[in-house]
Amino acid sequence: MTVAAAGALSGRVALVAGATRGAGRGIAIGLGEAGATVYVTGRSGGGVTSEMDRPETIEETAELVDRAGGRGIPVRVDHLVPEEVRALVERVEREQGALHVLVNDIFGATKVEWDATVWESDLDYGLRMLRLSIDTHAITSHFAIPLLIRTPGGLVVEVGDGTTAYNDSTYRVSFFYDLAKVAVNRMGFALGHELAGHEATAVALTPGWLRSEAMLEAFGVTEENWRDAIEGRPGFEVSETPLYVGRAVAALAADPEVARWNGQSLSSGQLAKVYGFTDADGSAPDVWRYITEVREGGQEADPADYR
Repeated sequence: MTVAAAGALSGRVALVAGATRGAGRGIAIGLGEAGATVYVTGRSGGGVTSEMDRPETIEETAELVDRAGGRGIPVRVDHLVPEEVRALVERVEREQGALHVLVNDIFGATKVEWDATVWESDLDYGLRMLRLSIDTHAITSHFAIPLLIRTPGGLVVEVGDGTTAYNDSTYRVSFFYDLAKVAVNRMGFALGHELAGHEATAVALTPGWLRSEAMLEAFGVTEENWRDAIEGRPGFEVSETPLYVGRAVAALAADPEVARWNGQSLSSGQLAKVYGFTDADGSAPDVWRYITEVREGGQEADPADYR
């Protein structure tokens, strides 16, 4: 299961911004497994859907947190609207009196323009992507961190796609996507610098190839038969559920020596080796090691060796 056993985060309060689906939902559930009270936010809730126009809601995520052993509290928030974020943090303070874990997992882009140069891209959409992936994180940190640092030992997690080492040497999809993902990792580094004197820790964290709701749907499979989608998709054998990165966050939050990671770029597979947690099926996939060693490094290897 996970080193952050049931009850390890009892009495701790977390805010997972962008918890409607995907990694954010998995992180909320992972924190719930360890007994945390988790505020789950997003734009799809209360009968209103975001521009992604998908069926998942923050209310569903909160229910899954409850089932996992924590307490889920759904709050519909547009993290691009400062006053909504301010009101959210004021509510957390009023209801809980503290915030121990902040997870910025906000993205919400509706499409990816593969290999699109800056001059070929849809400019309005590209700029919207930057606002969704950068402005939202900055706005949320601006309002939430003052509450978080009131209690020693706070943790901020910036969730992105790709480690710093990988992104620094690899063109990621398109000009705007590349910029967005590099920026998220840099935010983890910058916040680590700023929090170091406040007995708090910040990290950047990436899942591997995530079997999110949208990914499974795009491949025409479910979590029960996801292996049917492996053919023609090298590396998908090493994919992971959203819960895996959730257990990574829970392990970090439960670690009394979490400051050793301050400002660093981490991955779910990397942390599984340190903390001993597993994915839902008991495996421990390490996509980023597979990518660097096999897919791009040319090594001969069985993908099973990276699970």
